[in-house]
Amino acid sequence: MRTLTVLGTCGAWPEAGRSASGFLLEYDGFRVVLDLGYATVPRLLEHRPGGDVDAVVVTHEHPDHCADLSALTRARYFADVRGPRIPLYCTPGVFSRVQAMEPTEDLNEVFDVHELPASYEVGPFRLDSALLPHYVPHAGVRLSAPGLTVMYSADAGPAPELAELAAGADLFIAGVTLQGTVEEHDEPYLLTTVDAGQWATRAGAKRLMLTHFWPGSDRKRWADDARTGFDGEVVIAEEGMVLTL
Repeated sequence: MRTLTVLGTCGAWPEAGRSASGFLLEYDGFRVVLDLGYATVPRLLEHRPGGDVDAVVVTHEHPDHCADLSALTRARYFADVRGPRIPLYCTPGVFSRVQAMEPTEDLNEVFDVHELPASYEVGPFRLDSALLPHYVPHAGVRLSAPGLTVMYSADAGPAPELAELAAGADLFIAGVTLQGTVEEHDEPYLLTTVDAGQWATRAGAKRLMLTHFWPGSDRKRWADDARTGFDGEVVIAEEGMVLTL
């Protein structure tokens, strides 16, 4: 089975009934988490009791993308059977920020840390990553396995590396913090709705999923913006959605 489960979709902070950024990618029994922002672990535990996952990827240290790494740490640290350490792929600031939330529990006892950006073999996947424009070091990630490629831009702005990571992707998961175009906002560190569609086209992606919505935004309107630059399927991420890949 190859699926993507949406754990959270909000940027900055979670709305009532929603969570911040997070996804669970499953490929023939191998399970990778992409980001663990506010309130994503309760949703993860609905699918993986005890936080039983094979790898975690965290794109950057902003808490709407990494805060619930602390919750997963505790779920594993205090489990009756802790199990082997989980490979954690993240930018350097993530580990220190989350560890600061845990003065008595050592994250190294739960996670085996690998620094991004870099390339790794992660179970059946090849993980490729590159720095993308943001306010803190931020890695866009591409996960490729036989018959499937998923690219996740998280919360970054546009750059040539974005198209390289998303080239030919079966699914391009784009964080669209702003509506309109980058030029309208004069904001180089965030991706907008219109630009997401244009970059998906430039990369030759097959499907585009929009996420990282600013709380209170009109999600359908933002999807309509993305469709102006992309002829493929545009999916609006919703908490609990399970997308077959």
